[in-house]
Amino acid sequence: MPVLHSVIHKIDKKPDGTPAVLFLGSAEQVESQARDNLVQQFNENYNATTGKAWGFFHPDSGAHPFSGWLAKYLAGGDDFLSFTRTAVEHLTRLMEESNLTTGGHALFCHYRQGLTDYLIIALVQETEAVTMTEELHLMTVKRLDLDHIRLAARINLSEWKNNPQSRQYISYLKGKQGRKLNEYFRDFIGVQEGIDGPGETRTLLKAFSDFVESEDLGEESAREKTNTLVSYAMAQTKLGEPITLDELSEVLDDDQPKAFAEFIQGKDYGLSASIPPDKKTLNKFRRFTGRADGLSISFDQHLLGDKVDFDEASGTLTLRKLPAPLTDQLKRAAA
Repeated sequence: MPVLHSVIHKIDKKPDGTPAVLFLGSAEQVESQARDNLVQQFNENYNATTGKAWGFFHPDSGAHPFSGWLAKYLAGGDDFLSFTRTAVEHLTRLMEESNLTTGGHALFCHYRQGLTDYLIIALVQETEAVTMTEELHLMTVKRLDLDHIRLAARINLSEWKNNPQSRQYISYLKGKQGRKLNEYFRDFIGVQEGIDGPGETRTLLKAFSDFVESEDLGEESAREKTNTLVSYAMAQTKLGEPITLDELSEVLDDDQPKAFAEFIQGKDYGLSASIPPDKKTLNKFRRFTGRADGLSISFDQHLLGDKVDFDEASGTLTLRKLPAPLTDQLKRAAA
């Protein structure tokens, strides 16, 4: 993961209402193991953070100038340091206009992963840590708190450049620290939400359940495919990459690599070709199974409250919308 350019500025904003003080970095961060470790740790923590959204740039304008500055830098009209200085000055002005009290270190990093270029932007806070000196004395030091990222975005520069119709080349943290704080950072980036990650993930899981049902798979095969889907999706989440339907289809079945993709295309699910996986939704996706005294039951967790009701007091399940083959068998048995 080569780091092409990296700059850190500091916005000192105190809660007493005094104006923010901007400390501009005088140069790019030099190549070092510490710099590379910082970017790697940021990405690992960012990928693991839940509550992200995906979107695309507003048109370049006076209200949303960031994409214009970024395009100028990528076209060679500005160097990275100048681009980040212009951007962080704008960020500081927005912070003042929003009357917010949260400053921090503004991290800008352009890096390459495989054949894809990315830009990460984050406002990182400082925290204290305890370390040991060579004389075995304890010493308190300040460090960048990458474990608790509050405001950050990552832009897939290659996707933005090569696929202008994309609506998900920017991911950003929606966060839980207040709507106003999130809005000012989104305004700074100039991003608008384009893909509902949790909603798309839920639809994908619904399509998968329908596919398993349509294929009339045995319980062992259904469980295996469920585990394969979740493992693949979680791996993409860890990498910070989207779920690609064609790739997922190939992973699910080596013998029929297009079966799941063609099933989705033949139905009206409205899914995008690539889906930003939502970790929280995936963690809830389980398959309940039970077998005893000639009775075998299995169903996906999301069917609870829809096709399946559970009454804990009486220990009963109520099933609705039974599969047609099962209904036919029951009718014949009752005749």
